[in-house]
Formats: sequence, structure tokens, C-alpha cells
Amino acid sequence: MATELRSPLLPPPPPQRRLSPRAAAWAALAVSATVLLLPFLIGSTTRTTSSSSTRHPRPRSSPPSNPVELTLLTGARDKGAVCLDGSPPGYHLQAGSGAGSGSWLIHLMGGGWCDTVRSCSDRRTTYLGSSLFMQKVMDFTGILSNDPAQNPDFYSWNRVFVRYCDGASFSGDSQREAGPGNGTLFFRGLRIWEAVLDELMHKGLAHSKQALLTGCSAGGLATLLHCDDFRARFPPEVPVKCLSDAGFFVDAKDLSGQRSMRSVYSGVVHLQNVTKVLPKDCLLANKDDPTQCFFPAELIKSISTPTLIVNSAYDSWQVRFVVAPDSSSPDESWRGCRDDVRRCNSSQIQVLNAFRKTMVDDLVEAADGTNSSWFIDSCFTHCQTIFDTSGWNSAAAPRIGNKTLTEVIGDWYFGRSPSPVVRQVGCEYPCNPTCNSQPPVAGFYNKALPPRQQANILVLG
Repeated sequence: MATELRSPLLPPPPPQRRLSPRAAAWAALAVSATVLLLPFLIGSTTRTTSSSSTRHPRPRSSPPSNPVELTLLTGARDKGAVCLDGSPPGYHLQAGSGAGSGSWLIHLMGGGWCDTVRSCSDRRTTYLGSSLFMQKVMDFTGILSNDPAQNPDFYSWNRVFVRYCDGASFSGDSQREAGPGNGTLFFRGLRIWEAVLDELMHKGLAHSKQALLTGCSAGGLATLLHCDDFRARFPPEVPVKCLSDAGFFVDAKDLSGQRSMRSVYSGVVHLQNVTKVLPKDCLLANKDDPTQCFFPAELIKSISTPTLIVNSAYDSWQVRFVVAPDSSSPDESWRGCRDDVRRCNSSQIQVLNAFRKTMVDDLVEAADGTNSSWFIDSCFTHCQTIFDTSGWNSAAAPRIGNKTLTEVIGDWYFGRSPSPVVRQVGCEYPCNPTCNSQPPVAGFYNKALPPRQQANILVLG
């Protein structure tokens, strides 16, 4: 039976029916939602200074608050592009300025997956399944920030945050009855992707001078799924690249020897009909079960667009829900370890190092002969590009080879690196001192919401 993946992004939905113990366990990850997205609820402003391919100075001034409003695609219903509950999808757009007015950054929100009728039905009364519950305004931070001190390369671009409400990384195209009296579940992530991009193309994206598709977590997976399609929407001379943040989910065994991630992905693939976005050669080789083709290690083999994969080798979300999920019956010491890597003992660190090796080996094998790049650090975190609290371009930002992630991304995108392919892998934990000041993100997941509310959110990976 598939296991429902939960995760971190956003405030709690209204009370709903009590979930199963399994669902409640996965829901703990939703806690990070409130913690990580608090900055998005404050506001952002547009600066008039320009961005270019040269390094920018970092002024210390703080921009005034300027909330970025939610735009709903009310006309998308005619195309069947709707959230799980049938409501219209949405996005937040902050217009660029100066030299950045002709450049676009599109960010796909994360939010885990729903792999059963019940878990998808539960999401209909949350921001992850209905635009009725989405925040009307949000603040852009990290790589979405309009502050040149925080976001020197992209602050003046047109920046878009695309809301996630389909439960399958913007890839499904189906529908299912939720049960007697419970209406219809609409699995229309692929149509949402197409409807949002079509509208943005009319708003200026079609005339972009350069473009970057990004996404965090389940949105990072969506970035890989749609990377080449995004590239195909522009003339060949327009620079287009893709950045997947915390989206490299590994098909690894948990403490009990089971593959929990494969179980979840199998449920998503078969329930939501995601095969339209999967690589054809992979589908041909896996006719009996296309689940393998939903994993990033398979996806990147077929991506021709320049792609940068940003991930922690000790991804706090995957440690908690792939390596040591509740279904694997972790003891108390493991529960402490998965909440804060600094509480792991030597044998547990060995297990995490084995997970790290699997991730790096998968990357190396899959990217052989491709133009995929990567930045794999050893910090215990999840999603590093859109939250200022994650160390994005701050004094506490983690480094590999004396370069921060902000610098690596800018150098990679604008061709400032000696090679167009950038492949940096940090050493094994705890060798990187720049990670020591980073907060144990998994610990936040357990504290941001009361347990009763945790069980009511079905969230991200």
C-alpha cells in the first residue's frame, strides 16, 4: 500500500476529519510550512536598479514591504486546468525593472504529493488542493527577493511563484470520484502548468531575453519534469536554464529495508496519470510499471536543457521520511537524529553517509554525458534557494570551495564559471564548518504546529 508523503510548506488548513496514524506521521513535515513560509506573508518591493551578468554590489539597505498579490486563472476552468477541488489555480507575479524587465524567473512551489484518493481528498480543504485557502499576498525572499543585497543576480527580473494545488508535481491529467457524496477529484497538474505558462507568455514571458525555471522540493521535481518543455517555448537564441532545489528524491531503502519513496511515487503515478510528462525511452523500458521514470535519477538522463541540481546530501526531509520514516519503526535515538543531525550517533551517521553515497552515485551515473550541473552540500536542510532563513546569501550561508550557493547559481547561469557544467560535492558530515550554524530544519517541523493540526495538513516533499 502506498505511503502518503507529507512535508513542510504553509499554514494549517481548517480542522477536518481525523487521519490514519500513517497519515498523521507523514503530516508532521507540514510543520515546516509555517516556519519556512512566514517570510512570504509579509511583503516585497520592486527595485529600479538593474541586473546583469556581472557581480553586483550588496548594499545593506532593506527594501520596504510590498506584498505580492495572488492572481487566479479564472479562465483556466474552460481548459480543465483546476486544483483538486475544481477551483482555479493561481500564481504571484512581481514585475521586473530596469535591465531585468526583459528577464523571467518562474518558481514552482513544493508541497509533497497525494498518492491515494483519501489523501488527495483531504488536501481539497488546504492551500495544497484549493485556491480558496491560498494566501492572497506573500513576500518574495531568497532567489525571489527584489533586494539586490540578498539576490544580486535576479532581483530586478520578473519573478513568479506558481501555486501548487494538484498533488503530483504539476504532472497529472485525470480525475476520480472521491467517494459517495464527496464529489470529484481533479488531477490536472499538467493542465495547470500549461495554463499558467500560456498566461505568462501573454504577459511578456514570450519576449523574454533570458529565463530560468526553478522549483523547491516537489516543485524541484516538477522543474525536472517540465524543463525541456519550458526550453521549447523560446527561440533557440534565448538563454534558458533550469534549477531544481531539493528535488532530487532518492529511491533508497529505509531502516526496515523497504523503499518508502517508491511506494509513494507508485501511488502518484498510477492514481494521477502522469505518464504524459515522463521520458518516452524510460516508459518503453518500464512498460509494466512506469514508477521508475518519476525519479529524478531517470529524468535527468533525458534532459537536454542546462540544469543545476541543488540538494543537501543529508536532506532533512528525506532523512525523516525516506531513511527513517515512522513505518520503519525507528527507536527514540533515531527520532532525535532525524530531527537534528547533531544528535546522531556514529552508527547513525554511517547510515546517513550511505544515503549520501546513493544520492551522489545516482547523480554521477545519470548525468554521464549530459550537461547537468550540481551543488551538493552536507548541511542538514531542505530547500535552500527561496528562504532567507535557510542561509541564502547571508553571512551564515554554507559554502563549497569558498563559494556560496548564491554565487554558484549566478556564475552557472551567466557563464561566469570556467566550465558550463558545475559539479560540486561537499565532504561528508560534519566536515563543513559553514554548515554548523544552519538550523536543523527537521526539528522545526515538529514544533511549528500542535500535533492535532499537524495531522490535518497533507504537505510537501
